[in-house]
Amino acid sequence: MKFTVNRLELLKKLRDVQLAISNKTTIPILTGLKLEVTKNDLKITGSNSDISIEAKLFAEDEEAELEIEETGSIVLQPARFFADIINKLADDTFTFEVNTQLQASISSANSFFTINALDAASYPYLPEIDTSESFTLPVILLKKVIEQTVIAVSKHESRPILTGVNFSIQDGKLKAVATDSHRLSQRIIPVAVPEDLSFQIVIPGNSLTELSKILTDDIEEVSVALAENQILFMTEDTHFYSRLLEGNYPQTDQLIPNDSSTEIDVNVQNLKGAVSRTSLLSHAGKNNVVKLIVEDGEIQLTSNSPEVGYVEEDVQYDNLDGAEIEISFNPDYLRDALNTFESGKVTLKLISTLRPFVIVPAGAENDHDFIQLITPIRTSTGS
Repeated sequence: MKFTVNRLELLKKLRDVQLAISNKTTIPILTGLKLEVTKNDLKITGSNSDISIEAKLFAEDEEAELEIEETGSIVLQPARFFADIINKLADDTFTFEVNTQLQASISSANSFFTINALDAASYPYLPEIDTSESFTLPVILLKKVIEQTVIAVSKHESRPILTGVNFSIQDGKLKAVATDSHRLSQRIIPVAVPEDLSFQIVIPGNSLTELSKILTDDIEEVSVALAENQILFMTEDTHFYSRLLEGNYPQTDQLIPNDSSTEIDVNVQNLKGAVSRTSLLSHAGKNNVVKLIVEDGEIQLTSNSPEVGYVEEDVQYDNLDGAEIEISFNPDYLRDALNTFESGKVTLKLISTLRPFVIVPAGAENDHDFIQLITPIRTSTGS
């Protein structure tokens, strides 16, 4: 096995593949990365059992400067060590060669490294997924949907199904929902897919976060293929595999209220600023709670911490309609929700002190197409 390649082009692929490599795996060889050379390309693979990433450099790509002398495959362990070496080489290209004793040499300009390698035959096989019925999604929209929903996945393994985002396609619409039982994020977008395409799956939130990192803005579309317990996202030079979560995702439609007693139209940045300043004190106290008060045509955010002090923030709003209300909530949930909205206005729809409230884009034709829901906190004063 022997090839010469552009150092920086390889590093780009290594950074993507390393997203799938963990030192906490129960399979030791997965702490390494697999290199496989054919007559036409160099393939780099990383996996942690939950996600696997394959990235390719092609001999026909002039920027890669890939010259293949001998084909073969090898595993380098740990992966980070190989990446660190390549990162610090002085020349633009380097030559990689493996001898019969499974020792890999890296030579570039005045540098020469020899590192031990492992037989690639011991590396687990990646899932076999039929791609004949794959469909495509616009990368910009997919990344936006992930950004707007993954904030609400659960961080606790007590209910594993809630650590993922529930994706479904039906009637030409993609619906993504996430909830940790304290908050909920939902996004629905039209997609150009086959009319008869219909499915419902749950993708781990961690997988979606890593997927977003490798879907760069210069990629227009990603192809998607499904298997029984796996999903595959494909670009021209990268394959991203993720396991799917097993189990029934809860029916979330019934959690979203259809009415409200108080509605507030407010600029996203104004409200984010008020929440940020108020949470400075709530974070410093024992209880991370902020109260929203609508009274006498005014809106306030307050936080009272006996250990630290008291803060009161008048909220600038564009329109207020409805009854007086007091509601307490976790300010981090509201901050995360507001971060998913682009600059502009949102509408807060509140019902009562202990009922969940929602945030939607102001003036939206269909509230349920993009909605953030937050469950209030019951305070000792009952307000």
